[in-house]
Amino acid sequence: MIQLEDILKQMKPITLAQMSGVKLMNRTDTKFVTTMPRLLELLQMARDDYFVQDIDGQRNMLYDTTYFDTPKFDMYQEHQHGHAGRQKIRFRTYVSSNLQFMEIKTKNNHGRTKKKRIEVHDMDLHDEDKRQFIRERLHFDVDLLQPHMHNFFHRVTLVNNAKTERLTIDTQLQFNNVLSGCERDMGPLVIVELKRDGFVFSPVLEMLRQLHIHPHGFSKYCMGAAMTNPELRVNRFKDKLRDVEKILNGEK
Repeated sequence: MIQLEDILKQMKPITLAQMSGVKLMNRTDTKFVTTMPRLLELLQMARDDYFVQDIDGQRNMLYDTTYFDTPKFDMYQEHQHGHAGRQKIRFRTYVSSNLQFMEIKTKNNHGRTKKKRIEVHDMDLHDEDKRQFIRERLHFDVDLLQPHMHNFFHRVTLVNNAKTERLTIDTQLQFNNVLSGCERDMGPLVIVELKRDGFVFSPVLEMLRQLHIHPHGFSKYCMGAAMTNPELRVNRFKDKLRDVEKILNGEK
């Protein structure tokens, strides 16, 4: 059976420098949840229309992320209630390139996501540069922030030939809840995210439709927290959690 690495080797490479014009820091995001066999079908269909990011010969990169929140889980609650202007703050380490960033993401009421980030070398929030960055961009008190959720996963990044969008593909996702100590291995789950500037033409959308892979919201922070912290309410996420459990149990 053909493997993910086999298909990636067949695709045209693109370097980080060549991707510099496809940052999409103010963008629309559409997520899809599927399985590895369906993903392999998708990549076979898409390989002539997309480049694959290549860093020193690596095309499936390890990411390590820690999300912060307040003691009352205010950022989780904003997502739970669907508030406009909801935010997340995280520290993400790009293991393959040995880079770490502190990132703040804000989703407005028009469905656009704005991401601001600075390069850092640790997660110490006593550092004044980090504190100033947070005070200027996050509507929560920096002194209330604490680590809540840790995850890591492997990511493939594709760029369409026109260089107007990025497609990220996350596999081998694992959650570790810093507070509860609970862990969850997401096994066969695959998260595909289409990131583009507005609603420009995307060649992969028709391929996804043909494979019956439909849009499905999946916040790694919120879903991970909901699946590993029994004290959190999951009302708004119940349907999504049910869909994910069906995939993990081989029912979809």
